[in-house]
Amino acid sequence: MAINIRRREFIGLLGGAAIAWPLAARAQQSALPVIGFLSSLSSSYIASRMPSFRQGLKETGYIEGQNVAIEYRSAEGQYDRLPALVADLVERKVAVIVAAGGTDPAKAAKAATATIPIVFISAADPVNAGIVTSLNRPEGNVTGVSMLGSLLEAKRLGLLNDIVPAAASIGVLVNPGYPAADLDLREVQEAASAINRQIKVVRASTVVEIDTAFATLAQQTAGALLVSQDGFFVSRREQLVALAARYKLPAIYGNRQFAEAGGLVTYAPDFEDGYRQTAVYVGKILKGTKPSDLPVMQSTKFELVINLKTAKALSLTIPSAIFSIADDVIE
Repeated sequence: MAINIRRREFIGLLGGAAIAWPLAARAQQSALPVIGFLSSLSSSYIASRMPSFRQGLKETGYIEGQNVAIEYRSAEGQYDRLPALVADLVERKVAVIVAAGGTDPAKAAKAATATIPIVFISAADPVNAGIVTSLNRPEGNVTGVSMLGSLLEAKRLGLLNDIVPAAASIGVLVNPGYPAADLDLREVQEAASAINRQIKVVRASTVVEIDTAFATLAQQTAGALLVSQDGFFVSRREQLVALAARYKLPAIYGNRQFAEAGGLVTYAPDFEDGYRQTAVYVGKILKGTKPSDLPVMQSTKFELVINLKTAKALSLTIPSAIFSIADDVIE
């Protein structure tokens, strides 16, 4: 079932209860070490990942509200908001900053402080993005979890090609504002050339541009769609899934929440495990471990999710070879 929590409700879920706490409880809360949670993603998406994050904290002996507090800051897919959000966390003197949703949050955090430990979780390559100089020996105050999601675009194109072999061309939606957009697109273009597939590239970095991109693909008679990895697209997953349904475009995405929202197929790292691993690193840092002593972890779990209800709505038969390797089927 797709998770749909409006921003106001999210704030209520995460922090609203503090309003009703007695003054003594609030004083105790302020004395706890504080994790600053900086994200480029939507508040609703982060809310859905928090059970996994809290599980990781628990594994290291920390429970939110008891012996650690968390301050949440979400840019809602608007990357230009990140510097101000992280500046606020630095001013509040948080003990550690979690940077989630692409490389931009980690870059903003790294630019804002050289002393507060930073733990990132990102689907982009952190070395190419300049977040760390080495995976095995990160330097300074930054380490984290690399989900390798951006390196899966060629695999996604291959899966989509197998699912819709008769499509004359495949649309590829990219966000030019995403740091790894050019690298991802180059990977897709090389993969398309290898299988002799024609692709139609459209770009969008705003809500209106997403609508325009789908209209353009319809005019170009694209027969399927690959939505590239991007935090902004994750925050607009319901819009993207609805447009794919309206234009009857079989689409593949890079985050399981698209399938939960009604998207046809997703192939992605196991982000739930990634957020758990991120929290484990946070817990270790709170106990005194230096970020430079924690090598960047790389995701080893990937999952293919198929929404069978959407396939039926598109009158599409998923090939048995694809169906047999699916990790989850939503009916």
